[in-house]
Amino acid sequence: MLEVRWHGRGGQGVWTVSNLLAMAVSLEGKYVQSFPAFGPERSGAPVLAFTRISDEPIEVHSMVYEPDIVVVLDYTLLGSPAITHGLKKGGVIVTNFEDEPSKIYDVLGISRGEYRIFTCPATKLALEILKRAITNTAMLGALLKASPIVSMDSVFEAVKERFPGTIAEKNIDLIKKAYEETREVK
Repeated sequence: MLEVRWHGRGGQGVWTVSNLLAMAVSLEGKYVQSFPAFGPERSGAPVLAFTRISDEPIEVHSMVYEPDIVVVLDYTLLGSPAITHGLKKGGVIVTNFEDEPSKIYDVLGISRGEYRIFTCPATKLALEILKRAITNTAMLGALLKASPIVSMDSVFEAVKERFPGTIAEKNIDLIKKAYEETREVK
């Protein structure tokens, strides 16, 4: 089973992106769960969402405590110890980050080699393509670069199911661009 924990803020589409990943994976015949964990439900408040993926039926019905992958939609959350809390050793961090990639270790408060880290300028790309700083689909593209969990075609199909016409097309363009611009930090 693969477990993904998503970090973002209210209004950024954290649960939506968790659902998009789950929809895409289910199109490929796998078992999935997608669910949020809200604190105060207000715009800008920290929000978590989770995605579980398995080839077998999923019988666990709790929060994800030891994720394989952590995805951070909002770079302002990076200083929080919650980002790496429970992340399996050697796990993957995929984050919206535009600064010098080597600075990510200081921002996260971790040492090189603890985790695989991928960065994507998601806010910049979202502003260019969507004209709004909603980074959820950009970070889905970044996640696929870091870990090919599901095919791009399945993701695009899920996006078309979730969003109408031109909104879907813009989000697909954003996913592609984010995939291209995501880099592993060495």
